[in-house]
Amino acid sequence: MSLFDNQPAELPLHSSKGPLHAMAAGVPLAERMRPHTLDELVGQEHLVGPGKPLRVQIERDDASSMIFWGPPGVGKTTLAKIIAESTKASFIEFSAVMSGIKEIKQVMTTAAKAADLHSRTILFVDEIHRFNKAQQDAFLPYVERGTIRLIGATTENPSFEIISALLSRCRVYVLEPLKDEQIVTLLRRALTDKERGLGALSLTADDDALSLIAGYSSGDVRNAYNTLEVAAQLAQARTAEQSGLVSGRDFSRADQAPNLRRALAPEASPAPRITPAIATEAAQRRVLQYDKGGEEHYNLISALHKSVRNSDPDAALYWLGRMFAGGEDPLYLARRIVRMAVEDIGLAAPEALNLCLSAKETIDFLGSPEGDLALAQAVVYLALAPKSNSVYTAYGAVQRDIETTRQEPVPLHLRNAPTRLMKELDYGAGYRYAHDEEGKVADMDCLPDSLKGRTYYQPTQEGREKQLAARMEEIRRIKIEKRGQAAKSKSDL
Repeated sequence: MSLFDNQPAELPLHSSKGPLHAMAAGVPLAERMRPHTLDELVGQEHLVGPGKPLRVQIERDDASSMIFWGPPGVGKTTLAKIIAESTKASFIEFSAVMSGIKEIKQVMTTAAKAADLHSRTILFVDEIHRFNKAQQDAFLPYVERGTIRLIGATTENPSFEIISALLSRCRVYVLEPLKDEQIVTLLRRALTDKERGLGALSLTADDDALSLIAGYSSGDVRNAYNTLEVAAQLAQARTAEQSGLVSGRDFSRADQAPNLRRALAPEASPAPRITPAIATEAAQRRVLQYDKGGEEHYNLISALHKSVRNSDPDAALYWLGRMFAGGEDPLYLARRIVRMAVEDIGLAAPEALNLCLSAKETIDFLGSPEGDLALAQAVVYLALAPKSNSVYTAYGAVQRDIETTRQEPVPLHLRNAPTRLMKELDYGAGYRYAHDEEGKVADMDCLPDSLKGRTYYQPTQEGREKQLAARMEEIRRIKIEKRGQAAKSKSDL
């Protein structure tokens, strides 16, 4: 007996009881409408269009292992099942959420026995990124020998979540979120499909309503189907209530659908219609695609930082709001906003750092959501402030010189001489006290000999830094004048 012998068979969607049997059995619309062939698939044309790489691999029954990477609801599992239906290999579906090393080894043993009998096994691992390094290592010898053809699905960047040895043995295909118009096409298909969809319910839907559902789904087809299913139930219930045929009865459950159909017989009421209001109610508050530890987290913080850098307060506020809506830790955002102040604003508007630190203190004091507005205020200020990365660039240049040049000793004239021996060794000899100098500047080199004349900090002409640039020019002029005076005095001698 294999690990998967006791799994229930898929519920029939084309039984003699018709499509409502599947609804009563609790099979979600998204599962019923899952494409069975590449021709039924909508979206991912860059992979499965005529002559495209994944389509060619499927049509040739190429035995290479692969990883499908993309957000939820874009067809990763669907593609795996299409491959299963078009291949002569055995297909095993495996969930990383429900399984561990023991189950992996059991499946590998079964696949190895099948290989001895010249039978191929396709192992589909959903959410493969949830396996740790040891669990992923368990696949390696079997993938390398060709005992199994591994198909993994992940919403996370494979570069970060899948071990390099396994990744190097797989082709990675990137799936993209579906466009709104593609999702509307699929929703229309579900409304008219009498066998697998909602066609038997004689529903109509406004174009605006379907566009709303597609927009709410953010490219996630499963999300869109789930919303459509709820909207269909609401539309039927509204029609029944308006017709006065139903009073106080709950038809929201799938097993009540036959009763609802009888209540909504054509001779008793008009066809249920999904309106924009019903679509909005069905969608309620959509689940945003956000993983605080995954790639989308880094994508959004990158978008926020770059919007601030590009002086776009509207975009910066939007990305900040997206991160808050996704449940991001406000203190993480506060730390990143402080970094923006020192990296991109710098001395052009030095007060920006104090503003950001005050926003961080406000978050500590008020918490979220009350304190969120302080971060929004800081983000807008940073976006509108004059920009300078001069200090950031200068410090980077200093670090490179430290790494690549000799670690020279501190010049003698810059050293303290607290003891007699140090004074005898000329510690501090030649030091000139700036406060005693005209202009409070001494013509004295403070860098090691090998770096004399090196310029790291180059101020911009933005904001307060324009004043710093003028001050630097004044200091340079004072030093030149003093050098000229010193040279003249020396020549007079």
